[in-house]
Amino acid sequence: MPKHLFIHPNFPGQFLHVARHLVAQGADVLGVGEHANVQRQAGMVKGARLLGYKLPRRAAKETHHYLRGTEENAVRGQAVLRLCLALKKEGYRPDVIAAHTGWGDTLFLREAFPEARISGYFEYYYRPRGADIGFDPEFRMNLDNLLEVRMKNATSLLAWEDCDARWTPTRWQASLFPQNLKSDLLIQHEGVDTKTIRPNPEAKATLPDGTTVHAGEEILTFVNRNMEPYRGFHVFMRALPEILSRRPQARVLITGMENDTSYGNKPTDGLTWRQRLLKEVGERMDLSRVHFLGKLPFDAHLRVLQLSRAHVYLTYPYFVSWSMLEAMSAGCVVIGSSTPPVTEFIEDGKNGLLVDFFDIPGLANRVCEALAEPRRFDSLRENARKLITERYDRDSICVPALLKMFEG
Repeated sequence: MPKHLFIHPNFPGQFLHVARHLVAQGADVLGVGEHANVQRQAGMVKGARLLGYKLPRRAAKETHHYLRGTEENAVRGQAVLRLCLALKKEGYRPDVIAAHTGWGDTLFLREAFPEARISGYFEYYYRPRGADIGFDPEFRMNLDNLLEVRMKNATSLLAWEDCDARWTPTRWQASLFPQNLKSDLLIQHEGVDTKTIRPNPEAKATLPDGTTVHAGEEILTFVNRNMEPYRGFHVFMRALPEILSRRPQARVLITGMENDTSYGNKPTDGLTWRQRLLKEVGERMDLSRVHFLGKLPFDAHLRVLQLSRAHVYLTYPYFVSWSMLEAMSAGCVVIGSSTPPVTEFIEDGKNGLLVDFFDIPGLANRVCEALAEPRRFDSLRENARKLITERYDRDSICVPALLKMFEG
């Protein structure tokens, strides 16, 4: 059985499912990532050997700001190479390497392992227009911002040459790459554990205020790893006063961290996005029915989805969150933004409901419909789960396809 090396700054990242599968099969699996992240997530792939690297420095302040990200990626690539050369000196030779290309980890791998088959995960090709950048008029971009964005692709383009296989998870993400590269880019999602993530009419949970809620009650859910505009947190919060006014029995469960930002910028006034939005709309709604749950372990996250009568998922034209596909697998009625790649998965009125990202009254109307008449949307729940089980099931479809690509 070939030796597999997985490299991701936040290992296991997108390689979680396939790495676990290989370990279960008795394969030799080595995971490499940034030291602090590997330590924090050490238990996620039990049985794999894990190694961490440390970055000796960040980009210099004197570096042109268009190039700071590229410089840090080069520093990261050097750190990964040093680790790999040490492994080689010990006699380690991977047959297969799967790595995320966006942060520089793959830049110099050929210098250590010229014979290995390298599969590169190309998550996103940045566009200064026509995708996430400049999408939201509330957050203006200037020319300097647009020029900096163009430079974000440098690392991925440098990594392209050394990869034997290149893949991205959705058609939308593939569509962003230059035309002359698309023919070499495979589309393969990492998959959803549909056996675990499934409807549960007996689900219940105790909220922070001590209230116990059950599946079947009027529960609205929203999952946002970090509460931020990229994932529509501002739009959702602005729709809540109307939703809660019209649905006096509804409770809102919001999962996510408040004090971090994954995508986009932090507020300029020193507040978190949650603080800023509560300052804007909090006085217009009953906050005793709005429950901020923080970051949840997976089992608790799953229960939230299983409790949901209506689940909102909003995003700029960026990559789709795992949470949306998990919500579909759990049989949620997903009210999603009509932005790619959401529209790649949800067909309005068939397996979910779509609204314009900026249409706050329209979002409120759709949510209230789903909360008021749950049985009316049973077919959407069933069709949502059917799509995920038939096209994106982890074990029967996605992991086998990834392994076939990795191993050639």
